[in-house]
Amino acid sequence: MLLFLFFVFIIVGLILLGAKKSVKNLNPILSPAAFVLAVIFLLLSMVRMVGPGRVGVQVLFGKVKERTLNSGLHFVNPLISLEHMSVRTQAYTMSIKAGEGQIKGDDAITSLTAEGLRVQLDVTVWYHLVPDNAAEVYKNIGLDYVDKIVRPAIRTAIRNAAVKYNATDIYSVKRMQVTDDIKNELDTNFTPKGVLCEKVLLRNVELPAKVKNAIDEKIAAEQDAQKMKFVLQKETQEAERKTIEAAGISKANKVIANSLTSRYLQWYYIQTLGGLIDSPNNTVIVAPFDQQLTPLLNLPAGK
Repeated sequence: MLLFLFFVFIIVGLILLGAKKSVKNLNPILSPAAFVLAVIFLLLSMVRMVGPGRVGVQVLFGKVKERTLNSGLHFVNPLISLEHMSVRTQAYTMSIKAGEGQIKGDDAITSLTAEGLRVQLDVTVWYHLVPDNAAEVYKNIGLDYVDKIVRPAIRTAIRNAAVKYNATDIYSVKRMQVTDDIKNELDTNFTPKGVLCEKVLLRNVELPAKVKNAIDEKIAAEQDAQKMKFVLQKETQEAERKTIEAAGISKANKVIANSLTSRYLQWYYIQTLGGLIDSPNNTVIVAPFDQQLTPLLNLPAGK
């Protein structure tokens, strides 16, 4: 637009300059003013701004220049057209949930595992365009490099990585190894195309129903085994406690039996009768005893 105005005022200035001789009352300032405005618009058309997180690819008459413009103000050939490309970190998501990924609807990757099972993988890949390679990407691929390069490479890398592992390994113990394999392949495929893979996030693994049921049954069996182990330990400890308790009672009974002499029983008998006499209740007690006031109990011989 500014360049167009430059040509307009140049033409106007030339017309006014030519009409100066034929038109007597023509203001002599108009022609120089037109040329001044033309120069101003020319200078303004040379000023280009590239926004933050973007680079500018210079195109002159259909030819892409190798040097790209970083963020900021630049003075360039006014005939150059500038294509802006983002070099910020971008996320490409393939998800089973509608609205989460770049493609609306179910876009999860269905892949075969080492044992031939089908698993669905939700994946997010962080990547960005390499600033120094922006011109080559624009020239050889175009602005739609995400659809042409990023998406197909991600789908291929996921399938190539998943086929190396069993479904249960992808779901659990080898999850990080799977993401590492995906990233390594993306590095190989992205780098020649001017794209850098930052990180691969394996967000979710959807297993077949029969595999999921088998895992649930295995976990339940392991929990039952742990529970039974705890019960057995508890019962063993309880049996040991009862054995120790019985041994203590038996030992105590032996000590008590050895301490029951005739004199002790006679003294304890008298103390008990004294307590009954002082009792407020009217109670009649008949207790057998011998001439030494010893209760007639079945005592061990010799005591």
